[in-house]
Amino acid sequence: MRGILDNLFDFGRTRDETPGEALHFRIWELFIGFQAARYAWVWGWESLRITDVVLPLGIARYIDIGRLIGGPLPLVNAGLLTALVVLGFLRIGSRWPYAAAMALLHLQYATRFCLGEIPHSSNLVGMGLLSLAVGGACFRDAAAQRRFVWGSVWFFTGLGYASAGVCKLAATGPGWIDGRHLWLWMAEKASDTISKTGGFEPNLLQSLAADHWIAATAILAVGLGTELIGVLLWWRRTRPWTTAALIAMHFGIGWTMNIFFTVFMAELVIIGFAWGGWLDRLRAGRLPEALLRLRGAF
Repeated sequence: MRGILDNLFDFGRTRDETPGEALHFRIWELFIGFQAARYAWVWGWESLRITDVVLPLGIARYIDIGRLIGGPLPLVNAGLLTALVVLGFLRIGSRWPYAAAMALLHLQYATRFCLGEIPHSSNLVGMGLLSLAVGGACFRDAAAQRRFVWGSVWFFTGLGYASAGVCKLAATGPGWIDGRHLWLWMAEKASDTISKTGGFEPNLLQSLAADHWIAATAILAVGLGTELIGVLLWWRRTRPWTTAALIAMHFGIGWTMNIFFTVFMAELVIIGFAWGGWLDRLRAGRLPEALLRLRGAF
């Protein structure tokens, strides 16, 4: 357990944080803030068309959100959230802007998806904003705050992917990887594509999976195995390889079922690789040398 905590939060760190590492964090923080504000505005505009609360989610089970639907309040909420995210990023005011923004984002989520449709396309962004909120509220030292936020993001991202695999096994068992399941899901997504565009032309991977049960089963088996190893994000040495595998899995999902988790993949690219070292080399003018060494390794 101590090893996991050291790999996540770098408690045993003896050297100072480098400028590249600090910039890497700020790039991720900007990404999370932008995506949170974007979701808030998209959900706000979509909430204007909602007339009834069908399935109360989260905070909506404790407060009446009926007044938020069909009126301008979701847009006001989105504006306040955007302002709070900007304040948090610029470090203006107290240490609580991200916490307030997280509360407003959850309220916006509950308002938008009170119809019973519960997506998970924004989960990593929400988790990132929550980590920023807790880190900002609990740590005054900027470097300690960044170490806590990074560790939280790596932990919950890895746990989320592994939990997705465990849930599949708990609900269906090992038979989840049966290629006929992929056939069913591909057919459903093909129907969605036909309803939107009027036609559907399978790509090479879809044709391969549709024609060969073994290929379809192998695709699902690889996907499930990749989710289950998500916890390897917790260790420094295995983090980049696990990240690459998860990104490849998302490409596979997109190519077989036309479901593209673009924001997920973008965040994985940012959090899963040690960009801080590369940024330091770029700042010091040593990046060409590092690239030559990398090329030589292959």
